[in-house]
Amino acid sequence: MSTATKTSHIGRKISRIRELRGMKQEALAAELGISQQSVSSLEQSEQIDDEKLEKVAKVLGVSKEAIENFSEENLIYNIQNNYEGSNKGASSVSVSNLNCTFNPLDRLVQAYEEKEKLYERLLQAEKEKVAYLEKLLKKL
Repeated sequence: MSTATKTSHIGRKISRIRELRGMKQEALAAELGISQQSVSSLEQSEQIDDEKLEKVAKVLGVSKEAIENFSEENLIYNIQNNYEGSNKGASSVSVSNLNCTFNPLDRLVQAYEEKEKLYERLLQAEKEKVAYLEKLLKKL
C-alpha cells in the first residue's frame, strides 16, 4: 500500500482523531446514534459521503476539512512548533508556562484556616445538640 493511499484513507483519519480526543468507538457510536460495529466499519472505509463525514466531524469537535486534511506529520509539526514557540525569548531552555501562579504556602494556610472554621461550626453544632438534649431530659 502506498503512502498516498494511507494519507487519503478517511476512516483511518477519523480513527486517529477519535483516539487523540480520548474517545472510544462506543462513545462515538452513541453520539452518532449507530452501533459500535458501524463505527468500526466506518473507520475501515477509505471514503465516506460528505453528510456522514459532517456528522462525525461535529461529534469529534473538528471541521470536515480538518478530518480530510489530517496527517500525523502535521500534528507532530504543530506540537513541536507550539512547544518551541512557548520558549521564545527565554534565555535558557525552561518551560515558563508550567510555573505555579499561586503561592502553595498561602493555599496551605488558607486550607488550614478553612479547616479551623469548619471545626468551630461543628463544635457549635454539637454544643447546640447537647443543650437541646439536656432541655429534653429536664422535661422528662
